[in-house]
Amino acid sequence: MERSLDHSLRCPLCKQPLQEVGCQFTGCQILFYNTHARKLEFADYGCLLEIHSLELLPDGRSFVDAAGCSRFKVLKRGQRDGYHTADIQYLEDLKVDGSELEALEHLHDDVYQQAQDWYQRLGDRVREQIDRQYGAMPDREGNIQASSNGPAWCWWLLSVLQLDPAYQTTVLSLDSLKDRLGHLRLVLEYFSQS
Repeated sequence: MERSLDHSLRCPLCKQPLQEVGCQFTGCQILFYNTHARKLEFADYGCLLEIHSLELLPDGRSFVDAAGCSRFKVLKRGQRDGYHTADIQYLEDLKVDGSELEALEHLHDDVYQQAQDWYQRLGDRVREQIDRQYGAMPDREGNIQASSNGPAWCWWLLSVLQLDPAYQTTVLSLDSLKDRLGHLRLVLEYFSQS
């Protein structure tokens, strides 16, 4: 969910612990990202990260370019060989249709426009920094239910807003795009007032 240029290999993506999972999928390049684990062994919800590239820097640090690919809920915790393990259940957004889908598309378009307006109100320098670290704001997707995780721009915005990790985890855990959009709308309204 988050990229960074200046963290050590033990923590290349964020300020939270990052552990390589003993992948059961041979040859995969996926990391377990613990989104909120200061007081817990690890969070109840998380995100698998797909590694796009890894660059070792001369000073021993690493630059890891990764993106979230699947959300999950922890069902059971354990330990093996000194590492925390978990049985997980992948999360997927609930699909809607008919009048519910029409209302969801309307809400989606409103919140997307609200996010674009907020982004455009930022100064050029701030937008350049965001673009460098997170990439440009993703375009609106034609089918908002095509991905089991919802539109990419929602996750981009959640990362860019730099919200409290506990709040991010709450939003990550939601299996309703409508509910996630509601949270993003409230945050954008708050930022627009300040």
